[in-house]
Amino acid sequence: MATTQTSHIHGGSIVGQVLAAHGVTCLYNLCGGHISPILQGAKMHGLSVVDVRDEVTAAFAADAASRMTGIPGVCAVTAGPGVTNTVTAVKNAQEAQQPIIVLGGATATVLRGRGSLQDIDQLALMKPITKWSTRCSKVKDLAPTLSRAFEVAMEGIPGPVFIEIPVDVLYPKDIVAEWYVKESGVDKMSGPVGAAARLGMKAYLQHQFHMPHIPLRVPSFDNPLGPSVESQLDKVASAIAGAQKPVLVIGNQAMVNMTPGRADALADAVRRIGIPTFLGGSSRGLLGRHSDIQFRHKRTASLKAADVVIIAGFPFDFRLGYGLKINKKATLVSINLDPEALKKNRKPTIAVETHPGEFLMQLAGRTANIGSPAGGRESWFAELRAREQAREDEIASGANKEGPLVDPIHLFMRIEEKINDDSVLIVDGGDFVATGSYIVRPRGPLRWLDPGVFGTLGVGGGFAVGAASVRPSAEVWLFYGDGSSAYSLAEFDTYVRMGYAPIAVIGTDASWQQIARDQVKILGDDVGTRLLRTDYHKVAEGYGGKGLLLTDPKKIDATLNKAKKLAAAGTPVCINVHLATSDFREGSMSI
Repeated sequence: MATTQTSHIHGGSIVGQVLAAHGVTCLYNLCGGHISPILQGAKMHGLSVVDVRDEVTAAFAADAASRMTGIPGVCAVTAGPGVTNTVTAVKNAQEAQQPIIVLGGATATVLRGRGSLQDIDQLALMKPITKWSTRCSKVKDLAPTLSRAFEVAMEGIPGPVFIEIPVDVLYPKDIVAEWYVKESGVDKMSGPVGAAARLGMKAYLQHQFHMPHIPLRVPSFDNPLGPSVESQLDKVASAIAGAQKPVLVIGNQAMVNMTPGRADALADAVRRIGIPTFLGGSSRGLLGRHSDIQFRHKRTASLKAADVVIIAGFPFDFRLGYGLKINKKATLVSINLDPEALKKNRKPTIAVETHPGEFLMQLAGRTANIGSPAGGRESWFAELRAREQAREDEIASGANKEGPLVDPIHLFMRIEEKINDDSVLIVDGGDFVATGSYIVRPRGPLRWLDPGVFGTLGVGGGFAVGAASVRPSAEVWLFYGDGSSAYSLAEFDTYVRMGYAPIAVIGTDASWQQIARDQVKILGDDVGTRLLRTDYHKVAEGYGGKGLLLTDPKKIDATLNKAKKLAAAGTPVCINVHLATSDFREGSMSI
């Protein structure tokens, strides 16, 4: 997308103009002298400048914004340690195939490699974890480079882009000229040498600020929605029509680049296809809180019994047992943007290299309701529903409503009844939040945020910032383990300053429990897994939020009601829940 440059006061204003032109409404950042003009430029062009307490939070917030809007999220961080602090979040976005753009500050072009403050080879660091890493060395390069970054981030297999922008490309020309003179000492040089040095400096400034843009050398990524997809649609539709026990599994990739409107269209398409459906990752919530075709439990048993299995945007990785848990005799359809993921670990019967969400929307026109119970699969739906209900009953029977501390199953069953229909649910942790994922149901598309396949802890604060900033009217719930909460609890300061009001629920069991449970069983030692029942609620209050301590199961409803009321009034809340011992997820450690 080409962007027309208007008059500007510095390079930062060009950045702000381009971001606004691409529909970006929030710039996530942690300030630094290298990037100050970007912040001012974003503000000049109507963006909300959301400053956080850790650069990794800024990148996680950009990720969340991308997932919820379908527009690449953007963060700006200062040079050196500012850039390195984003690495985990950028890698997480790469693994989750989320399009984000990271703008990194850098030393002046004339000082690169000379030992200036925070000057490192940032491109070498970021290249392996991004789709494209590049440097803008001239003011004229800013607009076209940024515009191309949006295209690269979204096309083909979506992912992160990194753009390094040196400080002398961002600040006004007269300020840069003053810096050059001061740093070089040319103002103190006399005679022919001084004259030549000043002439050279003038020429370099001319190059920086007035040289025409040179066409970019950037990678090209094709969107593989070609003629072959038409015939594959027919094959998949035919397979569904002839199936007695079809199953559809929808993964994170089906939701990538989905605007809210397109997500609603995808949900409608899946309902029209009408076959039993399991949702994973960001696709959770696609079919609402309840659906006649959606199933949440015993997925492996269903995959082993199915005669047609459609895997849409989900690789055959550890979550699907590397493909080995799918019936070997089933017609297996894999739909994925990544040609490697299409066939890794398990060769499908039909491999479709395209955007899985878009494919399902086209497929719906050819298969509407042929997979439903009315289509002759009453016994198959009955079998799945029996397993589903048995598991629901098993979970409910394990809930302990008595004290002295709070049972996590009982807590989440009460939360499930309390959350608003517009809620956004964020999970950041291990044992506690995984327990919640069995119970709490997102109410609609693009309302569930988890880290994805990388299994990253620490996403919570950034995801909450991103969600609250792009959907300010929503009730935001952040489910933390007590271990993971410490990564980003400081973002309560950000919530207060920015007027965000998420409800953070910390499950405190004084342990890295997902690891400890199996480590003790296997090795007989809990070394490195012990924590304290820390007053996390007081920490949140120290940052200006409201803290609530919950130790009595009889007070769950009252505490949740109070938290909802406070959040509705604009106060961020931290509920520190002291958990009773639970063996609900015994044997769940993943390695």
